[in-house]
Amino acid sequence: MDIRTIVVTSGKGGVGKTTAVANLGISIARLGYKVALIDADIGLRNLDLVLGLENRVLYTAIDILEGHCRLDQALIRDKRWKNLSLLSISKNRQRYKMKRQTIQNLINSIADLGYHFIFIDSPAGIDIGFIHAIAPANEAIIVTTPEITSIRDADRVAGLLEANEILNDKLLVNRVRPEMIQQNNMMSVREVQEMLGIPLLGAIPEDNHVIISTNRGEPTVLNKKLTLSGIAFENASRRLIGQQDYFVDLNTPYKNIFQHIKQFFSIF
Repeated sequence: MDIRTIVVTSGKGGVGKTTAVANLGISIARLGYKVALIDADIGLRNLDLVLGLENRVLYTAIDILEGHCRLDQALIRDKRWKNLSLLSISKNRQRYKMKRQTIQNLINSIADLGYHFIFIDSPAGIDIGFIHAIAPANEAIIVTTPEITSIRDADRVAGLLEANEILNDKLLVNRVRPEMIQQNNMMSVREVQEMLGIPLLGAIPEDNHVIISTNRGEPTVLNKKLTLSGIAFENASRRLIGQQDYFVDLNTPYKNIFQHIKQFFSIF
């Protein structure tokens, strides 16, 4: 299969972009694909924490460029799924003036190692870090919440992606609250998608389990107990690889969960 390099971006910070990268990456790795996750935030990395790999990051991309290590030494394998790897561009507070072509060459080197998917976790904002992060990508996932400020920033990002000839983008709506939508206090997923005019990849409900999982360094898709957010991330992952939507067997003991699923998908 062709290598797919996907930048995950948002414009606005704090919308759950890094959490989305971790859960999508693990879900696709569990389906048998070789996946690399790139934390492209220079100086403020967080993806290693979400994955629970913070103690394993000894080298970064900057160490590679400075000749302190090899690429395979900086690529950290996940402790649960060996076909999932993480590369941080830099350590916390480690600054480096990285050129656009440098990141492109780095991604090309990773692709040569046989990865099927490369996810780039873009830094928040639309400054030079964003421009560098989107440079190697041929696809994009725009993460937003159903808030007008987040949607406006997502629209701005979509325009910049188009200006940089990244036309294959998809929308992930995060922190959806069905009860607020039913009370007309929050825009529905359909309304958000129609405002932005971007194909919908998925919608992730507000879920306290996501916060707990993030703090533990265990993405929610790895939880043994089924949660609605985990199902939603797996749905999005399967859509991303071109499979039909994933529906769990209704003849399971999780009746309350499926009642919530029915309620959740009724607000699209």
